[in-house]
Amino acid sequence: MSQSPLAAVTEALSALAEVLYSRGEYDDVYAAVCRIAVDVVPGCDHACLSTLQGGGELTSHGATDAVASHVDRLESELREGPCYDAMTEESFQMDRDIRTDPSWPALAERVLKETPVRGMIGYRVNVGARKAGALNLFSDTPGGFDAEAADMGAIIAAFASTALGAAAQHERAETLARGLQSNREIGKAMGMLMSTRGISEEEAFDTLSRMSQHLNIKLAQLARQVVDEQMGTTAST
Repeated sequence: MSQSPLAAVTEALSALAEVLYSRGEYDDVYAAVCRIAVDVVPGCDHACLSTLQGGGELTSHGATDAVASHVDRLESELREGPCYDAMTEESFQMDRDIRTDPSWPALAERVLKETPVRGMIGYRVNVGARKAGALNLFSDTPGGFDAEAADMGAIIAAFASTALGAAAQHERAETLARGLQSNREIGKAMGMLMSTRGISEEEAFDTLSRMSQHLNIKLAQLARQVVDEQMGTTAST
């Protein structure tokens, strides 16, 4: 029997909370977020987080495998792609099928020759207070990323910004819960949905509401539940 969306998201956020409880540094959080993306986002086969250096080069973090790292290196080399544009243009980027009229032709040519990747998504995330990053998702299936995948990825990217902020401050998982429950973080998720779908603020809020109903729990309540459960687990060990 397949795992329910609620169970999958709860398990994934529990893993992220555990990383923060152990006072995980950036590298730990990068890896946890990328694993969560592959586990939770429909159609996602590979993931990594990237940061943009002063010279315009990308540095890959937390890659789930060699494929994700390689595509990230290609983006850095060619100075184009969903990750690169998500950071420099501060917007959501997606190409569902790079075989047909690709958004980044030079990158698509190399990716098609050198990897199994056929679809790509990039979300801007904040790494601490000053550094910009991007969550990069890759699918081996042409058209494997749909609207549901893009929406779920936006939520994970918003969670990533909160978790990386907590790591930057060396705070524990309570920070994750506070961030996820704040209007600022919900607003961030709404902004990503607006970019993802080209929709209005009201429509983005409605989308979040529908996702919450689909999971049968409020996002803020889910975050609080995850952290409460993790606190109980930690206290009993």
